[in-house]
Amino acid sequence: MMLGLREVRLKPDATLRMLGRSLFTILLLSVPAMASAQAVVAHVPARPESLVWGEIPSDRPPVLTIKSGDAVSIDTISHAGATQNEEPVAFLGKYGVPPSEVLPEMVAFWKTREGRPREGRSGHVLTGPIYVEGAEPGDMLEIQIGELKLRTPYGVNSSGAAGGVLGTGYPGTRPGDPAPATGSRLIRTATEGGRVVALLSENVAVPLQPFMGILAVAPTRAVVGQPGVTVDGVQPTRPPGPFGGNLDFKDLTTGATLFLPVFQRGAQFYVGDPHSVQGDGEVNGTAVEHSLSGTFRLVLHKKRPLAVPRAETATHYVVMGIDIDLDRAIRLAVQEAVDFLVKEKGMTSADAYILASIGVDFHVAEAVDLTQVVVGKIPKAVFRRAAPQ
Repeated sequence: MMLGLREVRLKPDATLRMLGRSLFTILLLSVPAMASAQAVVAHVPARPESLVWGEIPSDRPPVLTIKSGDAVSIDTISHAGATQNEEPVAFLGKYGVPPSEVLPEMVAFWKTREGRPREGRSGHVLTGPIYVEGAEPGDMLEIQIGELKLRTPYGVNSSGAAGGVLGTGYPGTRPGDPAPATGSRLIRTATEGGRVVALLSENVAVPLQPFMGILAVAPTRAVVGQPGVTVDGVQPTRPPGPFGGNLDFKDLTTGATLFLPVFQRGAQFYVGDPHSVQGDGEVNGTAVEHSLSGTFRLVLHKKRPLAVPRAETATHYVVMGIDIDLDRAIRLAVQEAVDFLVKEKGMTSADAYILASIGVDFHVAEAVDLTQVVVGKIPKAVFRRAAPQ
């Protein structure tokens, strides 16, 4: 339950300050606290003026300014239903969605499409940015993920001819391979046996695990030649990177914590690309794309440089390798695991490398967004006592 909630009625260029803040002492890679358990002091709605389309800007005025340790609730909308050429009520109506189930914010955003720049941009819709007072390059932002709630009783999965692992544009496609099925599928949700599931068919029900596909800070200036960048100064949302972004890592759900390096003043936090469930890899190109509301507590760590995003769950420390080549991505993830174990757990590099092989699971978090993400999940249970000081 979110306590002390008040809605922020946004103006396009407003910088809003919040009251009722609490002070906390948070250590890097401590057991994550649930943001939803803290007093939520502001709500950012998904109005057109608080949304960006297809990019992660570093020069956008804040929709909200907070202090380190503040928790906020943020509404997001899915691009599925909000960004196509056809008006949302008509588009979703073709899949059996009544007008009453179409979010008004989705319709309002759709009406602003024509005035938004598109060159060099991707398709995701993000809410933000939220500025954190005192954040500067070289700092680190801790994002504690609290309650995540569905905003509609349905989501959408889309298979594209070039967007998934079996798509024609994917490396390794062989002559004669059958073309993958394409198109969008509306997927309803239901409660069965005390759990909420995605109903793929009469005989297939997938338990939901909502998470935000994109959690990002404003990056360094994008330059043509970087993955996915086709316009200087425009960072598209599709490829993830050191700034976080489209990590599509399903374990970044309620109770998890993400750590991102800060590249710009204020950190400039964005969130979006909401999903209700996804398998590791996101192999057909999308998850169940599903509008969500989330609660996030942002904690600033001064002068704690970080090269690559890291995360933590109740059971694991998580390191990441991000590269356009899957082999290099796993190599980077293994090196990050070794570096973490040496620095944070006091192990020798030799022992750390052994543990990485015998006790750490490396998963492909996503393999369809130009830069690919491999995560190394280090189980906390293997450590019998605290690291030497």
